[in-house]
Amino acid sequence: MQYYSLNKNAPKTSFADAVISGIAPDRGLYFPDNITPLPESFFDSIESLDNTEIAYQAIQQFIGDEIPESELRDILNDVLNFDFPVIDIEDNIGTLELFHGPTMAFKDVGARFMARCLGYFNRNKKSQVTVLVATSGDTGGAVANGFLGVNGVNVVILYPSGKVSEIQEKQLTTLGQNITALEVDGVFDDCQDMVKTAFLDASITDHMQLTSANSINVARWLPQLFYFLFAYKQIKHKNKDVVFSVPSGNFGNICAGIVAQKLGLPVKHFIAATNSNDTVVRYLKTSSYEPKQSIATISNAMDVGNPSNFVRIQQLFNNSIDSLKDKFSAYSFTDPQTKEAMLSIFNESGYIPDPHGAVGYLGLKKHKIEADQYGIFLETAHPVKFLDIVEETLQTSVEIPTQIQKVIDKEKHSTNINNYEELKEFLLNTYSK
Repeated sequence: MQYYSLNKNAPKTSFADAVISGIAPDRGLYFPDNITPLPESFFDSIESLDNTEIAYQAIQQFIGDEIPESELRDILNDVLNFDFPVIDIEDNIGTLELFHGPTMAFKDVGARFMARCLGYFNRNKKSQVTVLVATSGDTGGAVANGFLGVNGVNVVILYPSGKVSEIQEKQLTTLGQNITALEVDGVFDDCQDMVKTAFLDASITDHMQLTSANSINVARWLPQLFYFLFAYKQIKHKNKDVVFSVPSGNFGNICAGIVAQKLGLPVKHFIAATNSNDTVVRYLKTSSYEPKQSIATISNAMDVGNPSNFVRIQQLFNNSIDSLKDKFSAYSFTDPQTKEAMLSIFNESGYIPDPHGAVGYLGLKKHKIEADQYGIFLETAHPVKFLDIVEETLQTSVEIPTQIQKVIDKEKHSTNINNYEELKEFLLNTYSK
Protein backbone atom coordinates (compact mmCIF):
# COMPACT_ATOMS: atom_id res chain seq x y z
CA MET A 1 0.00 0.00 0.00
CA GLN A 2 1.22 3.46 -0.91
CA TYR A 3 0.22 6.67 0.84
CA TYR A 4 0.00 10.11 -0.71
CA SER A 5 -0.27 13.59 0.75
CA LEU A 6 -3.65 15.25 0.55
CA ASN A 7 -1.78 18.46 -0.30
CA LYS A 8 -0.56 16.55 -3.39
CA ASN A 9 2.89 18.10 -3.37
CA ALA A 10 4.99 15.30 -1.88
CA PRO A 11 6.17 11.86 -3.08
CA LYS A 12 4.10 8.77 -2.31
CA THR A 13 5.45 6.65 0.51
CA SER A 14 5.07 3.35 2.33
CA PHE A 15 3.01 2.64 5.44
CA ALA A 16 6.19 2.47 7.53
CA ASP A 17 7.47 5.82 6.30
CA ALA A 18 4.04 7.42 6.76
CA VAL A 19 3.97 6.17 10.37
CA ILE A 20 7.51 7.31 11.13
CA SER A 21 7.08 10.70 9.43
CA GLY A 22 3.59 11.38 10.78
CA ILE A 23 2.93 14.17 8.31
CA ALA A 24 4.04 14.63 4.69
CA PRO A 25 6.84 17.07 3.75
CA ASP A 26 4.26 19.41 2.20
CA ARG A 27 2.42 19.49 5.55
CA GLY A 28 -0.41 17.35 4.15
CA LEU A 29 -2.01 14.35 5.83
CA TYR A 30 -1.20 10.94 4.40
CA PHE A 31 -4.04 9.01 2.77
CA PRO A 32 -4.11 5.47 1.36
CA ASP A 33 -3.75 5.17 -2.41
CA ASN A 34 -6.87 3.00 -2.60
CA ILE A 35 -9.45 1.31 -0.39
CA THR A 36 -10.56 -2.13 -1.56
CA PRO A 37 -13.94 -3.32 -0.21
CA LEU A 38 -13.93 -6.53 1.78
CA PRO A 39 -15.88 -9.47 0.30
CA GLU A 40 -19.58 -9.73 1.17
CA SER A 41 -18.82 -13.06 2.85
CA PHE A 42 -16.84 -11.16 5.51
CA PHE A 43 -19.94 -9.26 6.61
CA ASP A 44 -22.22 -12.29 6.15
CA SER A 45 -20.15 -14.27 8.66
CA ILE A 46 -18.91 -11.46 10.92
CA GLU A 47 -20.73 -12.86 13.97
CA SER A 48 -18.55 -15.97 13.82
CA LEU A 49 -15.26 -14.05 13.78
CA ASP A 50 -13.33 -12.95 16.86
CA ASN A 51 -12.21 -9.34 17.15
CA THR A 52 -8.61 -10.06 16.17
CA GLU A 53 -9.70 -11.77 12.95
CA ILE A 54 -12.09 -8.92 12.10
CA ALA A 55 -9.35 -6.37 12.72
CA TYR A 56 -6.72 -8.31 10.75
CA GLN A 57 -8.92 -8.65 7.66
CA ALA A 58 -9.87 -4.96 7.85
CA ILE A 59 -6.39 -3.47 8.38
CA GLN A 60 -4.18 -5.83 6.39
CA GLN A 61 -4.57 -4.06 3.05
CA PHE A 62 -3.39 -0.77 4.58
CA ILE A 63 -0.16 -2.38 5.79
CA GLY A 64 0.56 -4.86 3.02
CA ASP A 65 3.66 -6.96 3.59
CA GLU A 66 5.44 -4.33 5.69
CA ILE A 67 4.53 -6.21 8.88
CA PRO A 68 4.40 -10.03 8.50
CA GLU A 69 1.04 -11.69 9.19
CA SER A 70 2.19 -13.40 12.39
CA GLU A 71 3.63 -10.16 13.79
CA LEU A 72 0.53 -8.17 12.82
CA ARG A 73 -1.78 -10.71 14.45
CA ASP A 74 0.34 -10.58 17.62
CA ILE A 75 0.09 -6.78 17.63
CA LEU A 76 -3.69 -6.92 17.22
CA ASN A 77 -4.07 -9.57 19.93
CA ASP A 78 -2.13 -7.36 22.31
CA VAL A 79 -3.96 -4.16 21.37
CA LEU A 80 -7.49 -5.60 21.47
CA ASN A 81 -7.32 -7.34 24.84
CA PHE A 82 -10.43 -5.66 26.28
CA ASP A 83 -14.13 -5.45 25.44
CA PHE A 84 -16.12 -3.10 23.17
CA PRO A 85 -19.73 -3.76 24.21
CA VAL A 86 -22.88 -2.22 22.74
CA ILE A 87 -25.31 -1.41 25.57
CA ASP A 88 -29.01 -0.88 24.83
CA ILE A 89 -30.22 2.48 26.18
CA GLU A 90 -33.63 2.77 24.50
CA ASP A 91 -35.64 0.56 22.11
CA ASN A 92 -33.69 1.68 19.05
CA ILE A 93 -30.68 3.42 20.59
CA GLY A 94 -27.56 1.92 22.12
CA THR A 95 -24.10 3.05 23.11
CA LEU A 96 -20.78 1.55 22.03
CA GLU A 97 -18.47 1.65 25.05
CA LEU A 98 -14.90 2.36 24.03
CA PHE A 99 -13.46 3.00 27.49
CA HIS A 100 -12.47 -0.46 28.75
CA GLY A 101 -8.78 -0.08 27.93
CA PRO A 102 -5.89 0.94 30.20
CA THR A 103 -6.57 4.71 30.13
CA MET A 104 -10.36 4.35 29.81
CA ALA A 105 -10.66 6.27 26.54
CA PHE A 106 -11.28 5.26 22.91
CA LYS A 107 -7.79 6.38 21.93
CA ASP A 108 -6.20 3.39 23.66
CA VAL A 109 -6.55 1.22 20.55
CA GLY A 110 -4.95 3.67 18.12
CA ALA A 111 -2.19 4.69 20.53
CA ARG A 112 -1.27 1.10 21.39
CA PHE A 113 -1.42 -0.01 17.75
CA MET A 114 0.80 2.84 16.64
CA ALA A 115 3.28 2.24 19.48
CA ARG A 116 3.66 -1.39 18.52
CA CYS A 117 3.98 -0.61 14.81
CA LEU A 118 6.61 2.02 15.50
CA GLY A 119 8.42 -0.38 17.82
CA TYR A 120 8.43 -2.99 15.05
CA PHE A 121 9.76 -0.55 12.42
CA ASN A 122 12.40 0.76 14.85
CA ARG A 123 13.44 -2.65 16.18
CA ASN A 124 16.82 -2.82 14.45
CA LYS A 125 17.70 0.87 14.58
CA LYS A 126 19.94 2.56 17.10
CA SER A 127 18.50 6.02 16.46
CA GLN A 128 15.88 7.62 18.68
CA VAL A 129 12.42 8.71 17.51
CA THR A 130 10.62 11.54 19.30
CA VAL A 131 6.82 11.30 19.28
CA LEU A 132 5.41 14.81 19.46
CA VAL A 133 1.70 14.96 20.20
CA ALA A 134 -0.94 17.54 21.08
CA THR A 135 -3.89 16.60 23.27
CA SER A 136 -7.22 18.14 24.17
CA GLY A 137 -7.69 15.54 26.89
CA ASP A 138 -7.63 11.80 26.26
CA THR A 139 -4.99 11.49 23.52
CA GLY A 140 -2.18 12.39 25.92
CA GLY A 141 -2.95 9.68 28.45
CA ALA A 142 -3.51 7.02 25.80
CA VAL A 143 -0.27 7.87 23.98
CA ALA A 144 1.69 8.04 27.23
CA ASN A 145 0.44 4.62 28.29
CA GLY A 146 0.83 3.07 24.84
CA PHE A 147 4.43 4.21 24.38
CA LEU A 148 5.62 3.87 27.98
CA GLY A 149 8.96 2.09 28.02
CA VAL A 150 9.12 1.51 24.24
CA ASN A 151 12.80 1.30 23.31
CA GLY A 152 14.16 4.08 21.14
CA VAL A 153 11.05 6.24 21.48
CA ASN A 154 10.69 9.45 23.47
CA VAL A 155 7.23 10.99 23.90
CA VAL A 156 6.53 14.72 24.29
CA ILE A 157 2.90 15.66 24.98
CA LEU A 158 1.61 19.23 24.63
CA TYR A 159 -1.62 20.02 26.48
CA PRO A 160 -3.51 23.29 27.16
CA SER A 161 -3.07 24.43 30.75
CA GLY A 162 -6.27 24.30 32.79
CA LYS A 163 -8.33 22.86 29.94
CA VAL A 164 -8.14 19.12 30.63
CA SER A 165 -9.74 17.30 33.55
CA GLU A 166 -7.69 16.51 36.66
CA ILE A 167 -7.69 12.78 35.91
CA GLN A 168 -6.73 13.34 32.28
CA GLU A 169 -3.84 15.53 33.44
CA LYS A 170 -2.66 12.91 35.93
CA GLN A 171 -2.65 10.25 33.21
CA LEU A 172 -0.22 12.20 31.04
CA THR A 173 1.97 13.88 33.68
CA THR A 174 2.72 11.11 36.18
CA LEU A 175 4.31 8.23 34.25
CA GLY A 176 7.89 9.48 33.90
CA GLN A 177 10.42 7.28 32.06
CA ASN A 178 10.30 8.24 28.36
CA ILE A 179 7.17 10.41 28.73
CA THR A 180 7.38 14.23 29.06
CA ALA A 181 4.42 16.62 29.43
CA LEU A 182 4.56 20.24 28.27
CA GLU A 183 1.85 22.50 29.70
CA VAL A 184 0.97 25.18 27.14
CA ASP A 185 -0.43 28.60 27.91
CA GLY A 186 -3.20 28.44 25.29
CA VAL A 187 -5.85 26.17 23.78
CA PHE A 188 -5.63 22.83 21.97
CA ASP A 189 -5.34 24.46 18.56
CA ASP A 190 -2.20 26.28 19.77
CA CYS A 191 -0.72 22.93 20.80
CA GLN A 192 -1.64 21.34 17.48
CA ASP A 193 -0.20 24.24 15.48
CA MET A 194 3.09 23.97 17.38
CA VAL A 195 3.30 20.24 16.62
CA LYS A 196 2.62 20.73 12.90
CA THR A 197 5.15 23.58 12.71
CA ALA A 198 7.85 21.51 14.41
CA PHE A 199 7.51 18.72 11.83
CA LEU A 200 8.47 21.11 9.05
CA ASP A 201 11.15 23.04 10.91
CA ALA A 202 14.50 21.95 9.49
CA SER A 203 16.33 23.47 12.46
CA ILE A 204 14.64 20.72 14.51
CA THR A 205 14.27 17.84 12.04
CA ASP A 206 17.94 18.07 10.98
CA HIS A 207 18.81 17.05 14.54
CA MET A 208 16.11 14.51 15.45
CA GLN A 209 13.48 12.19 13.97
CA LEU A 210 10.00 13.49 14.81
CA THR A 211 6.68 11.72 14.40
CA SER A 212 3.15 12.37 15.61
CA ALA A 213 0.75 10.20 17.60
CA ASN A 214 -2.26 12.40 16.97
CA SER A 215 -4.91 11.03 14.64
CA ILE A 216 -3.06 12.79 11.81
CA ASN A 217 -0.78 9.71 11.93
CA VAL A 218 -2.19 6.88 9.83
CA ALA A 219 -1.33 4.25 12.46
CA ARG A 220 -3.32 6.18 15.10
CA TRP A 221 -6.20 6.97 12.79
CA LEU A 222 -6.95 3.80 10.80
CA PRO A 223 -7.34 1.26 13.67
CA GLN A 224 -10.35 3.22 14.88
CA LEU A 225 -12.32 1.65 12.03
CA PHE A 226 -12.38 -1.54 14.13
CA TYR A 227 -14.94 -0.03 16.50
CA PHE A 228 -17.62 0.22 13.85
CA LEU A 229 -17.07 -3.37 12.72
CA PHE A 230 -17.20 -4.63 16.31
CA ALA A 231 -20.47 -2.75 16.86
CA TYR A 232 -22.03 -4.16 13.69
CA LYS A 233 -21.08 -7.68 14.74
CA GLN A 234 -23.10 -7.21 17.94
CA ILE A 235 -26.23 -5.60 16.47
CA LYS A 236 -26.47 -7.34 13.09
CA HIS A 237 -29.15 -9.69 14.45
CA LYS A 238 -31.49 -6.71 14.96
CA ASN A 239 -31.90 -6.48 11.16
CA LYS A 240 -32.08 -2.70 11.25
CA ASP A 241 -30.24 0.02 9.39
CA VAL A 242 -27.46 1.36 11.61
CA VAL A 243 -26.79 5.03 12.24
CA PHE A 244 -23.62 6.06 14.09
CA SER A 245 -23.40 9.28 16.08
CA VAL A 246 -19.78 10.05 16.90
CA PRO A 247 -18.66 12.72 19.40
CA SER A 248 -16.23 14.61 17.19
CA GLY A 249 -13.30 16.92 17.90
CA ASN A 250 -10.44 16.30 15.48
CA PHE A 251 -12.80 14.06 13.41
CA GLY A 252 -10.40 11.10 13.26
CA ASN A 253 -12.82 8.61 14.81
CA ILE A 254 -15.76 9.35 12.53
CA CYS A 255 -13.39 9.49 9.56
CA ALA A 256 -12.21 5.96 10.36
CA GLY A 257 -15.86 4.89 10.54
CA ILE A 258 -16.37 6.18 7.01
CA VAL A 259 -13.35 4.11 5.92
CA ALA A 260 -15.12 1.08 7.43
CA GLN A 261 -18.14 2.00 5.30
CA LYS A 262 -15.88 2.15 2.22
CA LEU A 263 -14.74 -1.37 3.15
CA GLY A 264 -18.37 -2.47 2.82
CA LEU A 265 -19.81 -1.96 6.30
CA PRO A 266 -23.55 -1.29 5.82
CA VAL A 267 -24.03 2.06 7.56
CA LYS A 268 -27.13 4.14 6.80
CA HIS A 269 -25.75 7.46 8.06
CA PHE A 270 -22.99 9.09 10.08
CA ILE A 271 -23.59 11.94 12.52
CA ALA A 272 -20.77 14.13 13.76
CA ALA A 273 -21.95 15.39 17.14
CA THR A 274 -19.95 18.38 18.34
CA ASN A 275 -19.98 20.79 21.24
CA SER A 276 -19.85 24.56 20.71
CA ASN A 277 -16.81 24.10 18.46
CA ASP A 278 -18.97 23.97 15.35
CA THR A 279 -16.66 24.54 12.37
CA VAL A 280 -17.96 21.54 10.42
CA VAL A 281 -21.58 22.20 11.36
CA ARG A 282 -21.27 25.69 9.89
CA TYR A 283 -19.51 24.34 6.81
CA LEU A 284 -22.40 22.02 5.99
CA LYS A 285 -24.80 24.95 6.26
CA THR A 286 -22.78 27.54 4.32
CA SER A 287 -20.35 25.49 2.14
CA SER A 288 -17.63 27.76 3.54
CA TYR A 289 -14.96 26.21 5.75
CA GLU A 290 -14.05 28.86 8.32
CA PRO A 291 -12.15 27.53 11.36
CA LYS A 292 -12.15 29.59 14.53
CA GLN A 293 -10.27 29.41 17.80
CA SER A 294 -11.53 26.60 20.00
CA ILE A 295 -13.85 27.26 22.94
CA ALA A 296 -13.47 25.49 26.30
CA THR A 297 -16.40 23.20 27.15
CA ILE A 298 -17.26 20.37 29.56
CA SER A 299 -16.65 17.90 26.71
CA ASN A 300 -13.07 19.06 26.42
CA ALA A 301 -11.71 16.28 24.18
CA MET A 302 -13.80 17.86 21.41
CA ASP A 303 -12.53 21.41 21.95
CA VAL A 304 -11.03 21.70 18.47
CA GLY A 305 -11.60 24.71 16.24
CA ASN A 306 -9.82 23.41 13.13
CA PRO A 307 -10.26 19.62 12.93
CA SER A 308 -7.34 18.09 11.05
CA ASN A 309 -9.11 14.99 9.80
CA PHE A 310 -11.98 16.73 8.07
CA VAL A 311 -9.83 17.01 4.94
CA ARG A 312 -9.67 13.19 4.92
CA ILE A 313 -13.47 13.00 5.19
CA GLN A 314 -13.78 15.34 2.23
CA GLN A 315 -11.42 13.11 0.25
CA LEU A 316 -13.52 10.04 1.11
CA PHE A 317 -16.45 11.81 -0.55
CA ASN A 318 -14.35 13.01 -3.51
CA ASN A 319 -14.51 16.58 -2.20
CA SER A 320 -18.21 16.75 -3.09
CA ILE A 321 -20.27 18.49 -0.42
CA ASP A 322 -23.46 17.06 -1.93
CA SER A 323 -22.15 13.49 -1.64
CA LEU A 324 -21.03 14.26 1.90
CA LYS A 325 -24.43 15.59 2.97
CA ASP A 326 -26.12 12.45 1.63
CA LYS A 327 -24.34 10.19 4.15
CA PHE A 328 -23.11 12.62 6.80
CA SER A 329 -24.69 15.20 9.12
CA ALA A 330 -23.20 17.40 11.85
CA TYR A 331 -24.93 18.99 14.82
CA SER A 332 -23.64 21.24 17.60
CA PHE A 333 -24.77 21.31 21.25
CA THR A 334 -24.10 23.60 24.20
CA ASP A 335 -22.93 22.65 27.70
CA PRO A 336 -26.44 23.13 29.21
CA GLN A 337 -27.89 20.84 26.53
CA THR A 338 -25.16 18.29 27.25
CA LYS A 339 -25.93 18.28 30.98
CA GLU A 340 -29.65 17.98 30.27
CA ALA A 341 -28.96 14.95 28.05
CA MET A 342 -26.75 13.34 30.72
CA LEU A 343 -29.57 13.70 33.22
CA SER A 344 -32.19 12.39 30.78
CA ILE A 345 -30.15 9.27 29.95
CA PHE A 346 -29.51 8.59 33.63
CA ASN A 347 -33.10 9.12 34.74
CA GLU A 348 -34.61 7.06 31.93
CA SER A 349 -32.20 4.12 31.86
CA GLY A 350 -29.93 4.32 34.91
CA TYR A 351 -26.93 4.56 32.58
CA ILE A 352 -24.19 7.04 33.54
CA PRO A 353 -22.85 8.81 30.43
CA ASP A 354 -19.84 11.08 30.17
CA PRO A 355 -20.30 14.51 28.54
CA HIS A 356 -18.93 13.34 25.18
CA GLY A 357 -21.30 10.37 25.01
CA ALA A 358 -24.18 12.67 25.92
CA VAL A 359 -23.32 14.88 22.94
CA GLY A 360 -23.38 11.76 20.75
CA TYR A 361 -26.81 10.85 22.16
CA LEU A 362 -28.08 14.34 21.36
CA GLY A 363 -26.92 13.84 17.78
CA LEU A 364 -29.17 10.79 17.43
CA LYS A 365 -32.11 12.61 19.00
CA LYS A 366 -31.75 15.58 16.68
CA HIS A 367 -31.38 13.35 13.64
CA LYS A 368 -34.52 11.41 14.66
CA ILE A 369 -33.88 7.66 14.48
CA GLU A 370 -36.69 5.87 12.64
CA ALA A 371 -38.39 2.61 13.64
CA ASP A 372 -36.41 0.53 11.12
CA GLN A 373 -33.09 1.99 12.31
CA TYR A 374 -30.79 1.38 15.26
CA GLY A 375 -28.77 4.37 16.43
CA ILE A 376 -25.43 3.91 18.17
CA PHE A 377 -23.69 6.75 19.97
CA LEU A 378 -20.09 6.26 20.99
CA GLU A 379 -19.10 6.52 24.65
CA THR A 380 -15.53 7.61 24.11
CA ALA A 381 -14.39 7.92 27.74
CA HIS A 382 -15.37 6.56 31.14
CA PRO A 383 -17.47 9.04 33.16
CA VAL A 384 -14.90 8.93 35.97
CA LYS A 385 -12.57 11.01 33.78
CA PHE A 386 -15.05 13.88 34.18
CA LEU A 387 -15.91 13.11 37.78
CA ASP A 388 -16.86 16.58 39.00
CA ILE A 389 -19.18 17.31 36.08
CA VAL A 390 -20.82 13.88 36.13
CA GLU A 391 -21.42 13.74 39.88
CA GLU A 392 -22.63 17.34 40.07
CA THR A 393 -24.99 16.90 37.10
CA LEU A 394 -26.41 13.51 38.05
CA GLN A 395 -26.21 13.84 41.83
CA THR A 396 -24.74 10.37 42.05
CA SER A 397 -21.33 8.92 42.84
CA VAL A 398 -19.08 7.19 40.30
CA GLU A 399 -16.93 4.27 41.40
CA ILE A 400 -13.22 4.86 40.77
CA PRO A 401 -11.92 2.04 38.51
CA THR A 402 -8.54 0.38 39.11
CA GLN A 403 -6.97 2.08 36.08
CA ILE A 404 -7.67 5.50 37.60
CA GLN A 405 -6.77 4.56 41.17
CA LYS A 406 -3.24 3.84 39.92
CA VAL A 407 -2.62 7.48 38.94
CA ILE A 408 -4.96 9.64 41.01
CA ASP A 409 -2.53 10.13 43.92
CA LYS A 410 0.66 10.41 41.88
CA GLU A 411 2.54 13.68 41.66
CA LYS A 412 2.18 15.75 38.50
CA HIS A 413 5.35 16.60 36.56
CA SER A 414 5.11 19.06 33.66
CA THR A 415 7.13 21.83 32.03
CA ASN A 416 5.41 25.12 31.19
CA ILE A 417 5.89 26.67 27.75
CA ASN A 418 4.28 29.75 26.23
CA ASN A 419 5.13 29.68 22.53
CA TYR A 420 6.72 27.77 19.66
CA GLU A 421 10.23 29.08 20.29
CA GLU A 422 10.15 27.63 23.79
CA LEU A 423 9.04 24.26 22.35
CA LYS A 424 11.92 24.33 19.88
CA GLU A 425 14.41 25.19 22.59
CA PHE A 426 13.13 22.35 24.77
CA LEU A 427 13.33 19.76 21.99
CA LEU A 428 16.82 20.76 20.84
CA ASN A 429 18.21 20.92 24.36
CA THR A 430 16.67 17.59 25.37
CA TYR A 431 16.66 15.28 22.34
CA SER A 432 19.05 16.55 19.64
CA LYS A 433 21.70 14.10 18.46
